[in-house]
Amino acid sequence: RWEQSVSHLNNGSRSTLEERTNVQGWKEHCADRQTGNGEKTPVTAHIDLARPEDAEVIAAMVGELLQEIMSAVSEKAFNFHHQDTEARARGWLIDGSYLVLLARQGGAAVGFLALYQSYALYTEGAYGTIPEFYVRPPYRSRGIGTALIEESKKVGQARGWRRLEVTTPPLPQFERTLAFYQRHGFHISGGRKLKVLL
Repeated sequence: RWEQSVSHLNNGSRSTLEERTNVQGWKEHCADRQTGNGEKTPVTAHIDLARPEDAEVIAAMVGELLQEIMSAVSEKAFNFHHQDTEARARGWLIDGSYLVLLARQGGAAVGFLALYQSYALYTEGAYGTIPEFYVRPPYRSRGIGTALIEESKKVGQARGWRRLEVTTPPLPQFERTLAFYQRHGFHISGGRKLKVLL
């Protein structure tokens, strides 16, 4: 069980929402990994709700994620500064505006999935957005990503979210990423993600 304070606007004033789910200490027996001799080795990941003290390792994995994306598209699409990212993650984890499910194996961080609450009239209520999702390469195809996605759905359901949304670039390099999301119940809802710097 975990307790997480979430500050939100309610008629112009800030209030606190206390939630409890069973994320803390949750264990997932992930999909088996095929070995060279045809046998399977079971893999276990431990998923916790990240704490502010986890900001450093989260920032490190964000850096790895962004570098991987930039290598795939051969473009410097992001400006990454580790210390700034760590400070931002720590602040958002403290105020509850940014939730991170952190996967560990043998005590080492092997992946994470971030969530935040979004609002839109077309979704008929609050929903969750996944801004960052990453599993370190040596731990991929071992069920850890699946475990993180399934737990994010449970978190969203516990919060009363109507849906989860995630964006993946509409490029051939990310076809496997798109297929992964579709295997887990996501479907293309149209449009392209656009931005303008302010």
